[in-house]
Amino acid sequence: MAVSEARGRLSEAVEMAHSEAVVLERYGRPAAVLLSPERYEQLLEAYEDAEDVSAFDEAMAEEGASIPWEQVKTDLGWQ
Repeated sequence: MAVSEARGRLSEAVEMAHSEAVVLERYGRPAAVLLSPERYEQLLEAYEDAEDVSAFDEAMAEEGASIPWEQVKTDLGWQ
């Protein structure tokens, strides 16, 4: 939907966003996306989960001495 069209049909665009993403275009090119709050939260959570995985992967790739699992359990009071 063109941005100029969305101005005149904002209520309709918001309603559409509850069932699908509404791509707003300026000069025929994507300029913004209108999403429902629920879908926005889902995407935000997925992004944060992906960041957590990336941070874990980076930590695992770090050089240095590793701590044996038995020692970790002892340090945490699990044994």
